[in-house]
Amino acid sequence: MQRIQRIPIVLSLMLSLCGGLVGCSTLAPSYNRPAAPVPTSWQKDAGVPGEPAASGQQDAADIPWQDFYLNPRLRKVIAMGLVHNRDLRVAALNVERAQAQYRIQRSELVPKVDAEGAGNFQRQPADFSSSGEAEKIHQYTVGLGVTSYELDLFGRLRSLKDQALEEYLATGQAQRSARISLIAQIAAADLTLAADRELLQLAEETMKTQEESYRLIQKRFELGASSELELREAQTQVESARVDVARFSTQVAQDEDSLNLLVGAQVPADLLPASLTDEVATLEGITPGLSSEILLRRPDVLQAENVLKGYNANIGAARAAYFPRIVLVGSLGSGSKELSGLFSTGSGSWAFAPSIDLPIFDAGARAAQLQVAEIDRDIAIAQYEKAIQTAFREVADTLVQRGNVERQLAAQQALREATEKRYLLARERYAKGVDSHLAVLDAQRSLYSAQQGVVGVRLTRLTNLVSLYKALGGGVKTEN
Repeated sequence: MQRIQRIPIVLSLMLSLCGGLVGCSTLAPSYNRPAAPVPTSWQKDAGVPGEPAASGQQDAADIPWQDFYLNPRLRKVIAMGLVHNRDLRVAALNVERAQAQYRIQRSELVPKVDAEGAGNFQRQPADFSSSGEAEKIHQYTVGLGVTSYELDLFGRLRSLKDQALEEYLATGQAQRSARISLIAQIAAADLTLAADRELLQLAEETMKTQEESYRLIQKRFELGASSELELREAQTQVESARVDVARFSTQVAQDEDSLNLLVGAQVPADLLPASLTDEVATLEGITPGLSSEILLRRPDVLQAENVLKGYNANIGAARAAYFPRIVLVGSLGSGSKELSGLFSTGSGSWAFAPSIDLPIFDAGARAAQLQVAEIDRDIAIAQYEKAIQTAFREVADTLVQRGNVERQLAAQQALREATEKRYLLARERYAKGVDSHLAVLDAQRSLYSAQQGVVGVRLTRLTNLVSLYKALGGGVKTEN
């Protein structure tokens, strides 16, 4: 009985020995973040290096999306998408899965202790018995054991644990990146729907005006005051407007379907935009900040860096493969022929079976594995640098567009005003008999095109702000 009482003490000492032997560092190379292969700043409202933007502005990454999208209706639509979107749900589950995988790998650093109890009952025939008579054998055993525990003397398991940790962190950054993209996609889809609804309304109003004009020309034609050419031209305008109504009706329906898919649920009718006019001044202006270093905070860039760190840790595991691996197997317990004697004096048992695997010759397999690990690390460096370059270009492109869209909008609005005055003058001249109705139809066609152009440029301006906010890493933070 005294020996059995020593079992927990001996087992504790063995586990302490195991824990002390793994307190070594890994063989992974020291990690140094690669330098960003992009200029240090952007020129204000331009996509080329130069003078940085004005200071005193909050970085986009620090602006909660609720503070950026100021329209209450749009906020509700985005909030619905963050709850119901299936891609975002899959991204969250991937994070949970990566976390579980990390816990599995981390558990390899700790000895696994199992308790086992067993009974064995058998009958031996007389020929097998030392007494010459058949006998029944009962065996009872109970014990604690450590099975296949590797002493991590050279950090192999630690390196694999570090790699699993970086994979988990990379998955978390992928979820944040998916969240940013989803918010921007919902906002852009909402703006596109608003613009197409406004274009549909404009097409319907134009068709109504064209139909009234056609009826007037038809009466004049019947009275001989207008030519058939004027009549057919007016009819052409009506049918053209009818084509636009059908086209924009289709686009509006498709826009609603796209928005519902992004949100992951049916968006209520009262949360759909009526026209692009409702969206004006709902987006707060932002600046890119002082330095391109803000790109290092983007989730996709952080994800690429986590992947790089993981491959860097994997080099440590490949290097550790050159060194011996020591595995411990041990158990302490008790056994008896009778259940009542299982814990009696003299029933104790133990087993200890350490093993060592010393690499001698493998035809270059370990060297090749180390080379693969180093090449994977170099590939990850290139991918990390490419992620930064892509992020810089996205910001630069939106800044180039931003620098010109305001001028484009002002010019488009001036064009609309000019064509509107031309249309009014053409109507007056036609009413006085100075010009034919063909001049009125031509001016009306130009006005319709200019009005469509204004809607298109306004949509470009607003979606540019959405794209800039996303490119700068905005959209992750949430108001408390």
